[in-house]
Amino acid sequence: MFRSDPELLVTLRALDDPDRFERPLGFDLAAAEARHRLLTARLEADFATTCETMTDMVETSEFGRVQVPAAATARGTRLVVSVSAFWPVALVSADNPAAYFGAEDAHAEGVLDLGDFARVVRALDDLGYTAVPEELLNTDYDGPSVLRAERPDWYERFFGYS
Repeated sequence: MFRSDPELLVTLRALDDPDRFERPLGFDLAAAEARHRLLTARLEADFATTCETMTDMVETSEFGRVQVPAAATARGTRLVVSVSAFWPVALVSADNPAAYFGAEDAHAEGVLDLGDFARVVRALDDLGYTAVPEELLNTDYDGPSVLRAERPDWYERFFGYS
C-alpha cells in the first residue's frame, strides 16, 4: 500500500528546501487547485458522498484537506486527506491528523476500516500523489530546515505551521 520508509524518506528529503518552508520554488497554485478538485471528485465518487474541502491554507506547508464524512465510512469515523504544498506528498488520517499514531493504531482501536483506507490510498496513487504513512511523518525531522517546534518531526515540515 505504501512504498518503503527509506524510499519515502528519500522523497521527503528531496522536497525539503530550507529556503522555502510554505511553498516550493515554482509552486503552481492553479495546478494544485486542479489536483485538489480531482481528488475531491474521486473521493466523492468512491464513497458516494459529498466531501468537505479546504484549500490554500495560510502560514502552513499544508495546501489543503479533503474530508470523507463519518457516515460514508464503514466504521463511522471520518477520513481526512491532508495534501502538502510540496507535491506529491499526502497523508490519510482517521478523524484528524494526530488523533491516532497512524493507520495501524486507528485500525487496532476499531475506528479505521482498512478497506476504506486502501480506497483513499488507491485514489491518491491513481492521481499521482505519494501517500506517506503518519507513522513515518511522526518520526524526528533531521533535515536542513529550521522548524519552530520543540521537537520537530516530518509532519511539522510538510504539513505544519511556519
